[in-house]
Amino acid sequence: MKFLCDQMLGTLAKWLRIYGFDTFYVKREMDDSEILKISKKENRVLITKDKELIYNARREQIRVIELQEVNLDNQIKNILENVKFQKTSVLTRCLICNGLLSKIDKKDVKNKAPPKVFENHKDFLFCNTCKKVYWKGTHYKKMLEKIGL
Repeated sequence: MKFLCDQMLGTLAKWLRIYGFDTFYVKREMDDSEILKISKKENRVLITKDKELIYNARREQIRVIELQEVNLDNQIKNILENVKFQKTSVLTRCLICNGLLSKIDKKDVKNKAPPKVFENHKDFLFCNTCKKVYWKGTHYKKMLEKIGL
């Protein structure tokens, strides 16, 4: 399942990516017609609190998840009630650009990771789109705990 989160839902977009969902995030000011066009063209479920956008999406027969919660955990719970996530998909997407992550040899990240990180870790992931390097540090463990894995 693919999602599109509007401008007000940046943190939620990041967490959906952590769960492994392909999530487009509207970072810049984008009018509703552009958002609807992307949702429809890319077959994305629109996630928003914007009542007018919800109305227009439903008119265009675009699937919408209407959020009423402010709390991130409740927002995630609301979405996961509507869709299932694959445990094997967790942490397979770049949190910054939504690109897919792939394993990369340690020797290939020598100049891309901080020296201490390079020294203390053996497994690395790499985003082929934005070139960000990821490793399983304390933040990784905290994300898995929050997800319940």
